[in-house]
Amino acid sequence: MSGGYIVEMSHICKSFPGVKALDDVSFHLSRGEVMALLGENGAGKSTLMKILSGVYTRDSGQIKIFGKDIETNLTPRKAQELGIAIIHQEMNMCNHLTVAENIFLGKEICKKNGLLDKRKMLEESKKVLMQLKIDIKPNMVVGKLGVGQQQMVEIAQALQANAQIIIMDEPTSALTSKEIIELFRIIKELKADNRGIVYISHRLEELQYIVDNVVIMRDGRFIKEGAFKDLPMPKIITAMVGREITEQFPHVACKKGKLVFSVQNLNAGRLVRDVSFDVYEGEILCLAGLMGAGRTETTRAIFGVDPRQSGKIFLEGEELHIHRPIDAIKKGVVLVPEDRKKDGLCTKLSIRENVALPNLDILCSKYGIVNRKNEQKMLSKAVNALNIRLPNTEINASSLSGGNQQKLVIAKWLARNSRVVIFDEPTRGIDVAAKVEIYNIMNILKQQGIAIIFVSSELPEVLGVSDRIVVMCDGRVTGSLITKETNQEEILSYATRFEKKVV
Repeated sequence: MSGGYIVEMSHICKSFPGVKALDDVSFHLSRGEVMALLGENGAGKSTLMKILSGVYTRDSGQIKIFGKDIETNLTPRKAQELGIAIIHQEMNMCNHLTVAENIFLGKEICKKNGLLDKRKMLEESKKVLMQLKIDIKPNMVVGKLGVGQQQMVEIAQALQANAQIIIMDEPTSALTSKEIIELFRIIKELKADNRGIVYISHRLEELQYIVDNVVIMRDGRFIKEGAFKDLPMPKIITAMVGREITEQFPHVACKKGKLVFSVQNLNAGRLVRDVSFDVYEGEILCLAGLMGAGRTETTRAIFGVDPRQSGKIFLEGEELHIHRPIDAIKKGVVLVPEDRKKDGLCTKLSIRENVALPNLDILCSKYGIVNRKNEQKMLSKAVNALNIRLPNTEINASSLSGGNQQKLVIAKWLARNSRVVIFDEPTRGIDVAAKVEIYNIMNILKQQGIAIIFVSSELPEVLGVSDRIVVMCDGRVTGSLITKETNQEEILSYATRFEKKVV
């Protein structure tokens, strides 16, 4: 095995229609190494790893696995047989199957008569779940699990396959702090077991706990590699984005104006119980809390996705009667959802169609015909205002990077001159430069007097971006804080206060 590498990728090139995703990229991985693969959204990290795991085929270049030349293109099955496993950023589970059935998908255990040995698969799944120290029963249906639990099942799937090369693409994006600590423990055990791990993450603060070396990519090209301990974080960020990021959390101070939006005694299921808060001109209000606190459920109830049982919503003094999302949209209340691909975009439609779709009521004539001239004006305004980088507006939304997809979700709403914009985890899974762009968009909207509601699970982001914080726990509001007068410890104390509502 040359150089002791278990993976060698040399001069890899890959193009998609209108986009050169990888341009002469080389990468290597050793046994017992945790290699961080870093770069902005669209840098080519996931594309490179999907080639290694057989999801994509390379246009050119060489691959060696355990020192052996891979002359034909890899397939997912062949990669799995070679000991390669990938844990995707977007969950790759079959929601209608059980945890055990997902763990053994494609490698089912059968009896002599050819029937599935479900009992054996349940037993083996239980063992790997116990190794992960997570409380998930192997006979549970995956679709009934939370996002964080589904992520852990995918990790269990890789461990059960005894993979020697494990690729983790944003594995902590949907995990709680406790689950992240457990994941890091598992990574350290895998490293001690002499397995190689490729770790892709935009949460750069995580790297110090697990990473040995880093490879940095930008615009589909290799930029730099080295030992993590020898690369200060500012140098890593500069190499990733090609310029210096002077302020990680840009904040604009505005004079607090009139009351714009008010939620009073909102109830909607178990995780939205008697929720009340106000949003004023010139401020960003953050809904903070741990996973399962009810923040996303609150935004969905406001937007009309989930039915309200009781409570009132007011916009500039007028009570809103929102029963469906279209009711909210027409009143100027819009939601940038937590899962942009599932709930925010039609990924098989073009960028133009995604911007136009929720705005047909203002683009169409009374006969239902789209005014193409107005559509183009709306599209150009949205793309230019949000600096969305793309080859043309007719490509599918699925071909955009995560950061540009998020900006596209925002763009379609801003075209309506909305009065209330709700951002639910808007920076999840996007790079540091794209995050700053999202923060700047929020600041611009704040300066325009638009009411901004912001959901985030990252406390540095909460403290860096918001003006006021409403903390939730177990479906209730447990605290209301002025950002500049609080800290992480106080927020966490309210976020874990399960017993009673604190005024």
